[in-house]
Amino acid sequence: MAQRALRQTLLRPVFWLYERNLERTVRAGSMPKHVGIIMDGNRRFAKTLKLGVGAGHAQGASKAKEVLDWCLQMGIMNVTMWGFSTDNRGRSDSEVAHIHRLVAQQARELADDPRLTKHRVRVRVIGDVSDFSEDARQALRHVEDVTKDHTGMNLQLALGYGGREEIVAAMQRLLLHAEQEGKTLSEVASTLNLDDVAQHLWSAGVPDPDFIIRTSGEERLSGFMLWQSVYAEFYFCDAFWPDFRRLDFLRALRAFQARERRFGR
Repeated sequence: MAQRALRQTLLRPVFWLYERNLERTVRAGSMPKHVGIIMDGNRRFAKTLKLGVGAGHAQGASKAKEVLDWCLQMGIMNVTMWGFSTDNRGRSDSEVAHIHRLVAQQARELADDPRLTKHRVRVRVIGDVSDFSEDARQALRHVEDVTKDHTGMNLQLALGYGGREEIVAAMQRLLLHAEQEGKTLSEVASTLNLDDVAQHLWSAGVPDPDFIIRTSGEERLSGFMLWQSVYAEFYFCDAFWPDFRRLDFLRALRAFQARERRFGR
């Protein structure tokens, strides 16, 4: 760990100059309209440094704040951060409880964060948090409430989130709404279209992501925004989430700008 810190110190001036030049290049290009981020690798980060799992999640929560800053600096208007999946519920009770406490703490800090007021950031939770602790649910409701009228960046926190679950939930809401309107199943089936489903997704009203970043070296979506990511560009970064640097973020944006987006044409 000491050698790692020494190496970072010695290379800091070189990376600073490289990052500065890279940022200049990236700012001259077009930014993605919606960046989705799969924040992966907290536990492996902790294991590598011989830390407890809780320390890895705490470091990951701090990194999310940093990345929010970077997105604001680059003028990205829609950001979705995936912090807890439906599959994560299968982890140990102590780990899940720790994550719930972190969610509550981070939500309270976010609600008081002056950046949200300055940049008019609206926070939304997408996912099913019904089994989260009451403290976490209250804190999440509060940050949503205090930012509900903001018209700047849309920040979506994907918690208790799974892409398949989102589509199932959308269909359930669609059918219940149709029932309230007195429609039969045959009527619903005969007129059902893509927009009908999209309007009932947890992320309804926010543009589909055009760029998705996943950390930790894993090269898969794991169910992240399955419906919305059909034309998204993907970027897989080897760094664990707590190790994700601003330099990595700028490299990802540069990669996005270099791609030709054809939308199936």
